[in-house]
Amino acid sequence: MTTRKIIHIDMDQFFAAVEQRDQPELRGKPIAVGWDASRGVVSTASYEARRYGVHSAQSIQMAKRLCPDLIIVEPHFHRYKEVSNQIRDIFHDYTDLVEPLSLDEAFLDVTRIKDMLATDIAKEIKQRIVDTTQLTASAGVSYCKFLAKVASDWHKPDGLTVVHPDRALDFIAKLKVEKIWGVGQKTAEKMHRMGIFTGSDLYQHSLTHLTQEFGKMGQVFYNFARGVDTRPVVAEWERKSVSCERTFEDDISQSAAVIIELYHAVTELVRRIEKSGFLGYTLTLKVKFHDFQQITRSMTVNKVLTTKDDILPLAKQLLSEVDYTTHPIRLLGLGVSNHKEATTTATPQWREMELHFLPWPDEQ
Repeated sequence: MTTRKIIHIDMDQFFAAVEQRDQPELRGKPIAVGWDASRGVVSTASYEARRYGVHSAQSIQMAKRLCPDLIIVEPHFHRYKEVSNQIRDIFHDYTDLVEPLSLDEAFLDVTRIKDMLATDIAKEIKQRIVDTTQLTASAGVSYCKFLAKVASDWHKPDGLTVVHPDRALDFIAKLKVEKIWGVGQKTAEKMHRMGIFTGSDLYQHSLTHLTQEFGKMGQVFYNFARGVDTRPVVAEWERKSVSCERTFEDDISQSAAVIIELYHAVTELVRRIEKSGFLGYTLTLKVKFHDFQQITRSMTVNKVLTTKDDILPLAKQLLSEVDYTTHPIRLLGLGVSNHKEATTTATPQWREMELHFLPWPDEQ
């Protein structure tokens, strides 16, 4: 069986790097890309800002407290998309098996390239990105997606790390579980309570035990601890949903205010549906309350949801199931999913779902 050659390319501080490139006065200074508002969130922080503890997904207000000299830069998503397209064009010069994960990272399967080592391909791609965009990227090279992605983060910025199959188990054994794909904060805390801190610790646990503790992810963790990841690089990506969400400056609980924001969410969602051409039958409402508790409510109907007239009445129905008069709303989101043929029944189906919501404004 041929050993696969997988490269993971991850741009360094991508949004911040583009801003520093295009605005020379920002170079060498601590910046955070995001909207400077009471509920603003950091999209990307420059390395100068990260030294103070500023990081992505952090509130802008917290970031400013950590770094008093922090410069907040509003994002320019259309520019990031342009640069991302330039980078992907470079990828496709080497292989058609390119799986973008976001604007700033992707997997490449270069197994079919016989006249170049994967390491040399990664080096060449990194240099071409610099020459074309004046930006740096970090690369990870291995025989599977799991290790290639971990490796790309190993020596940032502008790093290149190779995990050879012969050294994979030693590499994984020393790996902190927080570095393993699928291990978030809560899962890491649970693993720590179980005495699992490294890949070596994880390796000691049986498949049965891990499955009992972590469900389906137990199989994934069991395999990763043994260097097993057979997931292919998927070049053909199918959109699973279209969504939007907004965090409010102030929590809202008045019916009129909530309905107005729901209307704005529907309008934004319809714009994104028109832009993407997505056809879906399930509408999901996402609500995060003032105390950060979050709920979702979903409804599936037997017609494609594409217009305001289709979506607004359903959104109001879903909202009617939410008690916000005593639980003010901090965030409101809407999404359409379920890209299938319509159901044969005209009766709406209610269920709770999880969607990956995207914030707006969105200029992508």
